[in-house]
This record gives sequence, structure tokens and C-alpha cells, in this order.
Amino acid sequence: MDRRTFLKGLAGASAIGVAAAVGCDNPNSKKAEGFAAGEVPAGKMTYRPNTHGQQVSLLGFGMMRLPAEGGGTGSNRDKNDAPLDQEQINRMVDYAIEHGVNYFDTSPVYCKGRSETVTGIALNRHPREKWLVATKLSNFRTWTREASLKMYHESFEKLQVEYIDYYLLHSFGAPGDFNKRFVENGMLDFLMEEREKGRIRNLGWSFHGVQEEFDMVVGLHEKYHWDFAQIQMNYVDWLYAHEIEEENVNAQHLYTELDKKEIPIVIMEPLLGGRLATLNEPLARRLKEREPDRSLASWAFRYLGMFPRIMTSLSGMSFIEHVEDNVRTHSPVEPLADDEMQLLERIADEYAHFPVIPCTTCQYCMPCPYGLNIPGIFAFYNKCLGDGIIMTEGTAEQREFRKARRDFLTGYDKSIERLRQADHCIGCGECLKHCPQHIAIPDKMRMIEDYTNKLKDSLV
Repeated sequence: MDRRTFLKGLAGASAIGVAAAVGCDNPNSKKAEGFAAGEVPAGKMTYRPNTHGQQVSLLGFGMMRLPAEGGGTGSNRDKNDAPLDQEQINRMVDYAIEHGVNYFDTSPVYCKGRSETVTGIALNRHPREKWLVATKLSNFRTWTREASLKMYHESFEKLQVEYIDYYLLHSFGAPGDFNKRFVENGMLDFLMEEREKGRIRNLGWSFHGVQEEFDMVVGLHEKYHWDFAQIQMNYVDWLYAHEIEEENVNAQHLYTELDKKEIPIVIMEPLLGGRLATLNEPLARRLKEREPDRSLASWAFRYLGMFPRIMTSLSGMSFIEHVEDNVRTHSPVEPLADDEMQLLERIADEYAHFPVIPCTTCQYCMPCPYGLNIPGIFAFYNKCLGDGIIMTEGTAEQREFRKARRDFLTGYDKSIERLRQADHCIGCGECLKHCPQHIAIPDKMRMIEDYTNKLKDSLV
């Protein structure tokens, strides 16, 4: 079933829109680029109800790539260990709340464990009724009951709250992962009791993984009465997630199964870690020719706005420009016309068959035991692909090859420290346990190392 046929069958499909994540691929960038300028309207944010009828802003603020002092995002892949820029974070949160954003998403593991604290400081400067906070049981590496309970209680302390609006079982997906991390240690039963006491207002989960695990957990809805679920969805992953990486599940299946159960949906990675906001030039040109004044990100936002079961979508905002552009797009979102949907379908098909590494810079693979900047390496390689820098001798004029070779090798050393580059991967496989995109990371590192070595050999 194509998107248009599916959407026409959605009861109550409307012109209401949803936000998408806007990442910043360069952790050392000090400003945001590529976002539309113009008036940012106030008082026009669109909301959708949760299971209790509470109104939730369609733009959710993801507190994962927050600004650090002196530049950078403070994310898990950023080599800069400078403190997070609380003043700038406060400014961004203030602006978001003033323009109607009320959903803020964090985790104990975001920003090297600092996100919950700075999020709590920023939010508690506003009346409690103005904001909803979501956080997670991110017990990836240690899932004992004792460690999980400690993480849960520390979230309350760091966020400075008496109740958590949205609590997630964070990013299950491997076979047996859900039972091991949440059921066998008694944590799910405990969290159900916490929901009964009102300390958790909405209980849900986020998913990255195999379809069997997803279907099993959705099937538990009658037992646990999930208040919401968080999935990865964008106009590429709708039909091509499985084609890009075999173990991934197409968003069409994820959305459809949750829609059947009438479970409200939170969206993550609507821009594939920011890549749909920085499309390669030929694809970007086609969107710009149609709407010169719109940001590339806004097309993804408008696409998601066509799906009525979506409650909110998370935008990992690092700069005030991100907030402004997202608010502008969502106040309110303009629905896609049929020909615009067809255009995105063609772009999705072409993008899915472009040989990028499907890394969303989520940073769950970090820290690497051997110091590699895994997301940074992949981001640099993908950018070179999009810019046409990656080529082989014989595929272009010799002069073009020499320039591309120089640009790649010089840019690689500037972007990634030598000791954190692909040639330092020993193939230990520790990262494979944590990658929600199921990327064969050691194999990709060897591929990039081999390509780099070939370029260096050609200099001789």
C-alpha cells in the first residue's frame, strides 16, 4: 500500500501537523544553518490529546543535543566535555514555552548524563502546568532491579518533580530484550504501581529492533494498557527502513499496529538524525524549486502531520534557530498536497538506494572502549557521499579525483581526531549490542579504513 492510499483510509486525517527532529551533524558548529527565516507566529501551536484528553503540543523538545559552553552540543559523541550552557538552554526552553511547546523529552543517559539536571533547572523556572516532562528507564548496560530503581528515583531528584508526565521503557528491540530489562527484574510491575499512585502519569515505551519483539509488546496492551509508544518514523523509513538495514522494521508496520490499538504515538528520528534536513544537493534542489522559502526539515514535519495517531514528535534542538524554524512550521502545519506527497515518495525511493550509512547519531554506541568517534566518522562519510567527494580513480576526470581525495583526507583529519578514526577499530563488537539501527559497525569501519588507505596510497 502506498502512502496516499494509506492516508486516505485514516479516519479523521486532518491538516494538523507534527514536529520532527532537527539534529546538528557537526558537534563543533556554533550556529545552525539551513533554516528558513521569517516571522515566527505566537499562539498558533497545534495540539493533540493524549489518552486522558490532556492537550500535547505537536512539537516536542528533545533534550538530547543541548548546547555546551564554548560551542558544541554536549552530546555523548561530542569530545568537548565543557559544561552544558544552562543560560542558552534556558533561553531556548523559554522561547519554546512562550510559543506553545509543552512536551520536553530527556533521559538519564543523554548529554553524558547531564540532560535531566539542566532540563529540570530550565523547566522549573515556569509554572508546572505549563510543561510536560518525559524521561526513561535507560538501563541498557545494567538492568538489575537495584540499579534500575536507583535510576528511576534519581530522575525525580534531577528533574525536581513530584511526578513524571511520561515515563518510557527505553529502546528495547533485540529478541528477549523487553523481558530481560523490564519484566524479569520486576520493574514493569513496580512502574505499574507507580502509575496507580500518580507518580507516573503516562507509561509507555520506545522501540528500535526486530518486528517480533515489537509485535509481542504491542500485544501486551490489553494487560498493561500502554498510554503511548515511541517509534522511529519519517518519509524514508515508512517503506524503506527494512531495505536500508535488514533488521529494521518499516514505519508503516509500526504505525499501523499502534493505530489499530488506538495507542498515541510519539515520533523519534523524523529527520534520520538530521540527514533529511541536509539532503544532498540534487534532492534538496527539487524541494527548494517547489518551495524556495521552506526549510528542508519542514517537508518532513508536514509529512508527519498527515498521520492523526501521532501525538507529538521530538526535535533534538541545539540552537535557537532550530526552535524558531520548528515553531514556524507547526503554527500550524500545512498539509501536503497529493503532488507534494508524490514528490516525497520519489525522493524517499532515491534516498533509500543511495549508499549512506544509516546512522542517526543517537550515540547509544558511545563511548567506544577504544575511543573511536563512531557517529562522527559516519556523519563525515555520509556528508562526503552527499557532497560528491567520495569517488574512485577512473570514475571522474583525474583533476576532480585529486581534489576529492584532498578534500576527503584533509576534512577527515579536521573533523575526527587521528586517534578516534576508523583505523583504530579492533572489531570488539561492543557497539553492536547498543546500535538501534543494527549497523554492522566494525564492518563499516573497515570499509572506511580501506577507502582512506587507498586514497593515501594513491598519493605515492
